[in-house]
Amino acid sequence: MDPARYFDNASTTRVDPLVWREMEPYFGEACGNANSIHQWGQRAAAGVAKARERVAEALGCSAEQVFWTSGATESNNWILRSFESVAVSPFEHSSVWETAHVLGHSLLGNDGHSLLPPDGACELVSVMVVNNETGAMLALPRTSARVHRDATQALGKVPLSLEGVDFASFSAHKLHGPKGVGGLFAADPTFLRPLMTGGGQEHGLRAGTVNVPGVVGLGAACVLAMERREEALSHVQRLRETVLDGLAKVPDCRINEGPANSPYILSVSLLGLHGESLVLYCDQSGFAVSSGAACASGSTEPSHVLTSLGIPESVARATIRVSFSIENTIETAQGLARTLAEGAEELRRLGP
Repeated sequence: MDPARYFDNASTTRVDPLVWREMEPYFGEACGNANSIHQWGQRAAAGVAKARERVAEALGCSAEQVFWTSGATESNNWILRSFESVAVSPFEHSSVWETAHVLGHSLLGNDGHSLLPPDGACELVSVMVVNNETGAMLALPRTSARVHRDATQALGKVPLSLEGVDFASFSAHKLHGPKGVGGLFAADPTFLRPLMTGGGQEHGLRAGTVNVPGVVGLGAACVLAMERREEALSHVQRLRETVLDGLAKVPDCRINEGPANSPYILSVSLLGLHGESLVLYCDQSGFAVSSGAACASGSTEPSHVLTSLGIPESVARATIRVSFSIENTIETAQGLARTLAEGAEELRRLGP
């Protein structure tokens, strides 16, 4: 399989060989527990400390404000479970949206006006930076409440500021790091409730042996992403334009986006089709795209993000997501556009 033909990078990315190279020793000769006092443990602890500094530099914060988790889903849960009253935007990832529902927090509707509740109505407002389905970039909420931002699709990809932000969550595997590791930025960690007990890790707030290879990989991925961010941003913008040019003459093709968009994600609705059918058609031609967020791939319900935008259910079900990385090429983007156009024509001809 050719990584250049993989256009499902919002779901996960391939671990960069440079990242893997930094991780590899911690599976072998540097195998120690970072809490052990012998030399193996101290080497592991040094790797963890270096990774925390690297992530902090990418975020623009201090290392003491970075906490390790298994990924953004855990980070989002941690934040939402640390406050009694929370309001979340209608466009959040399911790890925010569904957790808010389970906990009885406020699920804000999209009425075309302010998404925010009246000041004083809640302790925390959660509004993501880049939507994982459409790529729409959401503005920092103006509120007296504390602010949480899911920065999973933003870190290392688009300019990210933590000014006015109290908490931010992120995952390594969205920026060519390993799966199963992520983190949480907390401007003031005293507001965090202990997530897990049974050890003193993460200042006593999240017990459990640190995933040393994982956090080392996250740190390396942040360094690599920040070094090539401008180059990658320009490249994926060209990739996005290439696919859009190829779809320009496809009938009944709709692009779902906001006033400001990350070029890393393109949401396309091809009316009269089922998104899953087009995903499978592309797969047979060697291309990977998705019909929505990977975490909801088993759901039979249309995307709550798209329906919150007022998109009819039939259009939401006809939607696919193309997501780019620096590993895609202009040639494969052209090939994907041709495949999407051919697939739309053939599947419409065959009918439901």
